[in-house]
Amino acid sequence: MNDDHKLERFGDFLRKRRLSLGSSLRAFCQKFGEDPSNWSKMERGLLKPPSSVSRLCEMAKRLGIEEIEEKQRFLDLADAERGRIPEDIQKNKRWVSHLPVFFRTIRGEVPTEEELLKLADMIREDMTPRDEEAK
Repeated sequence: MNDDHKLERFGDFLRKRRLSLGSSLRAFCQKFGEDPSNWSKMERGLLKPPSSVSRLCEMAKRLGIEEIEEKQRFLDLADAERGRIPEDIQKNKRWVSHLPVFFRTIRGEVPTEEELLKLADMIREDMTPRDEEAK
């Protein structure tokens, strides 16, 4: 697999953001009171990201992550690295009910046509603006 198809890891994102601020690991950690050893381990993928959303939000703020989409990406990468389904998805019972189809599909099993149609309908419905939102 070439680098173009390599998925970004939480640690890679963390390192890129820190470096984009022009900070060495030690300078960044000293400025924000972080443990350089633990931060380095997170960047290298040897230490899992924190499980606390408030801690992750604190880290995002220190890294200058303010845009909502980028912050969500940061949180999603942390969840993926920890092997968790994001909390907002867990709270949506309709989405959760379709996760088994997704899991089977990424394992190489072919979903039934009915399962695919139900999933497509759910996605279309969730992507369609509601009447009150469209006004």
